[in-house]
Amino acid sequence: MSGPTTGLLRSGASFLGRFPVKKQGRFQMNQMAPSKFGIGAPIRRKEDAALVTGHGRYTDDYTPEGCLHAYVLRSSMAHARISLSNVEAARDHPGVALVLTAEDIDDLKPMPTKAVMPQIDGTPHKVPPRPVLCGDTVRHVGDAIAFIVAKDVNTAKSAAELIEVDYEPLPVVVDIEKALEPGATLIWPEFGTNKAFVLGHGDAAKTEAAFAKAAHVTSIRVVNNRLVSNYMEVRACVGEYDEDSGRYTLTAGTQGGHGARDVIAKDILDIDPARLRVITPDVGGGFGTKIFVYREYPLCLVAAQRLGKPVKWTGERMEHFVTDAHGRDNVTTAELALDSDGRILGLKIDVLAAMGAYLHQYAPFIPFVGTSMSTGLYDVSALAVTATGVYANTVPTDAYRGAGRPEAAYLIERLIEKAGLETGLGSAEIRRRNFVASDRLPYTTATGRMYDTGDFAGHMDKAMEVADWAGFAERQKQSAAVGRYRGIGMCCYIEACAFPGGEEATVELNGDGTVTLLIGTQTNGQGHATAYGQVIAEHLGLDLDRIEVIQGDTDRVRKGGGTGGSRSIPLGLPSVNEASKSLVRKIKELAADRLEAGPEDLELVDGSVRVVGTDRQVTLAEIAAAAPETLAGREEVKQAEATYPNGTHICELEVDPDTGDVEILNYVIVDDFGVTVNPILLAGQVHGGTAQAISQALCERTVYDEEGQLLTASLLDYQLIRAEDLPDFNFQTRNVPSTTNALGIKGAGEAGTIGGCASVMNALQKALGDGAGVGHIDMPATPLRVWEAIRAARG
Repeated sequence: MSGPTTGLLRSGASFLGRFPVKKQGRFQMNQMAPSKFGIGAPIRRKEDAALVTGHGRYTDDYTPEGCLHAYVLRSSMAHARISLSNVEAARDHPGVALVLTAEDIDDLKPMPTKAVMPQIDGTPHKVPPRPVLCGDTVRHVGDAIAFIVAKDVNTAKSAAELIEVDYEPLPVVVDIEKALEPGATLIWPEFGTNKAFVLGHGDAAKTEAAFAKAAHVTSIRVVNNRLVSNYMEVRACVGEYDEDSGRYTLTAGTQGGHGARDVIAKDILDIDPARLRVITPDVGGGFGTKIFVYREYPLCLVAAQRLGKPVKWTGERMEHFVTDAHGRDNVTTAELALDSDGRILGLKIDVLAAMGAYLHQYAPFIPFVGTSMSTGLYDVSALAVTATGVYANTVPTDAYRGAGRPEAAYLIERLIEKAGLETGLGSAEIRRRNFVASDRLPYTTATGRMYDTGDFAGHMDKAMEVADWAGFAERQKQSAAVGRYRGIGMCCYIEACAFPGGEEATVELNGDGTVTLLIGTQTNGQGHATAYGQVIAEHLGLDLDRIEVIQGDTDRVRKGGGTGGSRSIPLGLPSVNEASKSLVRKIKELAADRLEAGPEDLELVDGSVRVVGTDRQVTLAEIAAAAPETLAGREEVKQAEATYPNGTHICELEVDPDTGDVEILNYVIVDDFGVTVNPILLAGQVHGGTAQAISQALCERTVYDEEGQLLTASLLDYQLIRAEDLPDFNFQTRNVPSTTNALGIKGAGEAGTIGGCASVMNALQKALGDGAGVGHIDMPATPLRVWEAIRAARG
C-alpha cells in the first residue's frame, strides 16, 4: 500500500489552497501554494518520532508504585443461570487482595444506555439492565462474573480458577433472523420479544403511492457482516483513589475523557463528576470502540478505593474479541421503485440491526443515524425505512468507524448498481440521472438531512476518467483470455459527520514563550497535535516544536466532546483558529505599549513580536513575563448543522475462478472534503479507512456456533487485511467548501470505510456475474465463498 506521501503526490495539486473562488457556477479552491504552516500546509506529523521509536506512553506503560493487578472471570457459556461457590478460597489464595462478585457491588448502578430513541409509534424503547458483574444470569460468552485483584495478574488468574461457576444452560440464539421467529429463545423474557426497538424515517403512505406508479422495481437483500475492531492497543485501565480528597483517578485509553468521566461518575458510581479525574495518554487506535465505558473502569476504581492502592487491568487480545463492542451486523432488505426513464420514485428499506445481548452505550443510535443517510446522493422524494434492533446471545454492538453510515452507503450503492444492471442503464448513467443536482443545493433529504454543497456527478466523472472506465471492456477481455474474471465497480457516497455543536479551545502563552493548547478532543493516532499546531503556528509565528497540545486530562481541560463522528478537526479547528487570534490580539496589545507602536503595525515572527519593517521587537517570553496573568485565548465556535463529505470510490479487480482469490488491481478515490487542512494527514486517514473497508469486504468474518461460542476469537481465526493485499490507492480531491462549517471543512476520518465496501463488492459482483453468472454475493467475500458461488452458478 502506498503511504500518505505517495497518495499526496498522485493527487498532484489536489491539496487545496486556502480561499474559495467562484468558477463555472460552483465553488472550487484556488491553487495558491500553502504557507509553511496554516490550513492547507502539507506538514508531516510531529507525533510520529516518538510513536515509531517506542517512546509513546500508553496506559499499560503506567504502573504506579504499589499497584495491584486485576483479572476478570468471564462466562464460558452464552446463556445460562449461574451460581458461584468456593469464592472464599479465591479470596484466601496467597497474594490475592480482593475478589468482587455481583453482591459485593450492589451499590453500583448498571452500565448505562445513553441513546434511548423514540420508536415509530412514538414510545421510548425499553432498556434491559446490563450489570457491572452478572449475578444470576449470563447472556453472552465473555459476560463478566467476578473481578479478582492480586499482587500480579498470574496470581489473579490462579485465584479465578478456584471459583466454581455452576452453569444451568439456557437456550441460545445467535442469528438475528432466527431470533425473530415464533418460539425463538427470548434473551429478555420479561419483554416478550427479541425486538429491542423499531425506529424509522420517512412516509410509508407516500412511498406506497410512489411504488404503485413504478415501471420497474429492484429488490435486494444484503448482509453487513459483524466486525471486531482489533485496534493495535488493547484496552487497559488504572484506577486510583485519594482518601484525603475523596477523589478518584482513572487512566485509560478513551476517545474522550469528559464523556467517560460523566458516565462513570453519574451513571455508575453515583458521585459528583468533580470527584473523578480521567487521564488518557497515547491511544493506539479507537475506531469508535474506545468511546465507551467498559465494566473494568468502575471496577478498578471501586477496588482502588476499597484497597487504598492503585489497581490496574490490562486486557488480552482474546478478551477484546468477547468483551469490547462489535460493529455492523445488519441484515437488510430493500426495494427501489423507478419510472420508465430510470429515475427513482421511491425507496423501501427494512433493517435488522443486531444489538447483541444488551443495549450498549450508544447502540440504538447507530441504526437510527445510519438510516437517516439511506437516500445517499440521490434525489429520493418518497422513503419508508424501518430499523429493528434485535437481541441475541452475542457480544453487544455499538459504533465502529462510520457508525451506521457505512451500512447505509453499502445498501444504497449495491441497490443502485443492481438497478443499473436490470434497467440496462449501467452503473454511471443510473447514478447520473438520479444525483441531487448541484443547482438544487442546499437540499433536504426525505430523512431531514441538509446537504449544503457538492458536485456529485463531477467527482464521479473525474474518478471514471482517472480509473479509465471506458477502457475496462478491453481489459476484461484480456483477463478472460488467461482464464480470469475481471470486474469494475463504484460507490458514490455521502456521509453526515461533525454533528451540530462545538469544541472549546484554550490557547495559552507560557512563560518561556511556548504555547499550550487545551482542547477536549482526543487523538487516537489521527495527528491532532500536527493539525491543531499548524494553525496555531501560523498565527503565533512559532515552529511546531514550540506548541504543546493537551488532551486527555479532565482536570486540565475544562470540557470536551471527545473524538468520534469525524468531529475533531471540523469542530475543534475553528475554535483553535479563533482562540489563537484572540491570544494574538492580547499579545499585540501588551507589546504595543513596550514597542511604542500600534497593534496593527506589529507581527509575530520566530517567537517575537516585531514592528513591521524594523528590527524593534520583544520576545513572547518577555511579553508573558510582563503580563499580569496568564495570557490566553479561549473560544468555542459552534455549528448548527452536520457536514457532508462525499466522493466516489472505483475498484477494479480480478478473480481466479479456480481458487476464489480476489486481487485488487486498481483503486481510485476522488473525494470532496471541503477545505483540506493537511493533505498528508488527509491521505493517511483515507488510506486507513479504505483499508478497513476492503478488509470487511474480503476478509473479516465473526462466526458464532449454535451454542453461542465465538469461533473466530483470535487473530488465528479472524482474518484482517494485510498490507501486501492492498492496492496502491490513487487518491485525489475535488473539494467544494462546506457552508455550515466556519472554515469550510467537511471531515474525513470515516470516509474510507463508507465508500470502500460497496466499490469492492460491486466490482466483484460484476466480475462474478459476467464471468460465471453469479447473481449475488455477500460480504465477506472470502476465497472459499467466492469459489463456492462460482461452483453453484455453474451448476
